[in-house]
Amino acid sequence: MKSLLPNVKLADKKVLVLGLSKSGISAAKYLNKAGADVYITEFRVEKPEDAQILKELREAGIKIEMGGHSDEFINDSYIAVTSPGIPPHSQIMQKLKENKIKVISEIELAASQSGVPFIAITGTNGKTTTTALTSHILSSEYKAEPCGNYGVPPCDLLDKDIDFMVCECSSFQLEYSNSFQPQISVFTNFTPDHIDWHGGLENYFKAKAKIFKGPQAPQFSVLNAKDKKLLEFSKECGGTVFLFDGDIGENCSYIKDDAIYFKRNGREEKIITLDECPLIGSHNYQNVMCAVIAAKIEGISNEDIKSSIMSFKVPEHRLEKFAQSGKTVFYNDSKATNPEASLVAINSFNNRDVVLIAGGRDKNTDLAEFCDAVKKHIKTVILIGEAADRFEENLRGSGFDNILREGTMQSAIDKAIELNSDVVLLSPACASFDMFSGYEERGKVFKEYVLSKINKA
Repeated sequence: MKSLLPNVKLADKKVLVLGLSKSGISAAKYLNKAGADVYITEFRVEKPEDAQILKELREAGIKIEMGGHSDEFINDSYIAVTSPGIPPHSQIMQKLKENKIKVISEIELAASQSGVPFIAITGTNGKTTTTALTSHILSSEYKAEPCGNYGVPPCDLLDKDIDFMVCECSSFQLEYSNSFQPQISVFTNFTPDHIDWHGGLENYFKAKAKIFKGPQAPQFSVLNAKDKKLLEFSKECGGTVFLFDGDIGENCSYIKDDAIYFKRNGREEKIITLDECPLIGSHNYQNVMCAVIAAKIEGISNEDIKSSIMSFKVPEHRLEKFAQSGKTVFYNDSKATNPEASLVAINSFNNRDVVLIAGGRDKNTDLAEFCDAVKKHIKTVILIGEAADRFEENLRGSGFDNILREGTMQSAIDKAIELNSDVVLLSPACASFDMFSGYEERGKVFKEYVLSKINKA
């Protein structure tokens, strides 16, 4: 077993785990098996659904406190492993800083304990699809597991015989990953998000950028050529740099003649035609190009790459085509929790009669591009949730007036079905917490109600 820090063993060290999250539980279990004295501290109060996991963890000898962070748990900790959602400016982080206790992410913990190469995929949008597709392609030749924000926590994989960890990395996780060095780092795109958590847009970028340069520079950096900020940033990146969505330089992947090509050291290879891709839209073609580069770097044949892409199933809640009734096709894009994510879905439809269901908890990001895309591609917008007033004001201000308002997801679906359009698209452009526990529940409610209506028809 590798040590957590040079020349230091985990056994008998007091290790603090922040948060009873999926990644926190995974880290705690691994650390406990490695012989550490593990303490979990969780700010929220205990819920009935916590009973089973708390019993299991305590029976393993892990100490747990719920409803606050006590000095007893914090004091004398060798290191702290944090769950992704705890911001740097929180009280617990300030207390740890005062006590000079090093804080790391569960991803960094796993990477420090594993000799398996990581393919780290970050960016504002497209991470999950790219992670799932990359893992799917690599699995044609290797044991490649998706992990991080998608799949399982990487600590769950430390005892498994695998070849690659394909890890979706959020900015929250990378904020606390200061020695994590992937073999391949992928930056899908960059748009404003999580600004309050990071304390500014530039801090948000720096969190993601750290795994591309300096002491954390990977062997290969893969970046979006269509994103001006990332194209410029690529000049600072370490390792061999590959660009996607542009025939730029010696190493890249791009679209030409309605097909995706790959180029390494100037040698061009055709991989797959767009018609053969199960994913639609320019954003999904970018995801495919990312995965193609990673697969080619790891030596996967063009034939295996093509067949793997063709057999790929889109992850749930990400422009997921799941039902059709008559001429109307239904897409669940509940994962679009900001306007930029909805843009890529909206722009995927041309010359179609599309009804868009949008709204939720507002992130107060600029809506100008969203409104422009709606005017070009959407016939009717049905607004729900807390953000409905601002979205309607901005849409009408841009000259788009075909707007309906509904109080629930179910009534919005009822109205959308009445319109008998070509496409009904749920792509909210907002967080879900005003009406749902998360985007997963929102997407599940959407799908289940649509299917119930279709089955009754």
